Amino acid sequence: MTTTDNPSPQPTAAGTPTTGTDVIDTYIAVWNETDEARRNVLIESALGVDLWYRDPTIEADGREAFAAAITMVQETLPGHVMSRTSDVDGHHDLVRFNWALGQPGEAPVFAGVDVVKYDGEGRLHRIIGFAGETITDPGGV
Repeated sequence: MTTTDNPSPQPTAAGTPTTGTDVIDTYIAVWNETDEARRNVLIESALGVDLWYRDPTIEADGREAFAAAITMVQETLPGHVMSRTSDVDGHHDLVRFNWALGQPGEAPVFAGVDVVKYDGEGRLHRIIGFAGETITDPGGV
C-alpha cells in the first residue's frame, strides 16, 4: 500500500522534518538554497551523515560532498530552481518522486525521478536520481 500524504513516516528527531513528504520537500529546498549556511542547516535536517548520492552526472558521498555538488550546479545553472512535480509515492523506507529543474516561469531544462531511502533517524541516506524519466500514476497497479 502506498500513500502520498506521508509515504514513509519517520521518527521525530530534533531538527528533522516529521513526515516522509516533509523530508523530501526539505531535500528539494536544499537544491534551491543559495546561502551556504542556510543550505547546510537544511542538509543536516534532511540528509543522513552517511549520505550516498548518485545521478547521471554527480557522485557524492557524505553531506560535504553533496553540498559541494549543489554549489557546482548552482554556479553552472544560476537562477534555476528545483521543484517536486509529483506526489511522493513510497513503501517501507523507500520513496520516489518526480522533479524538474529550470528558470522560474519557464520550461524545465531537466526533469526526472529520484528514488530515496531513509535511515533510522528519518533522514535520506541513499538518493538515486534519473534524468529524463518520470513516474506516472500506475492506475491501481
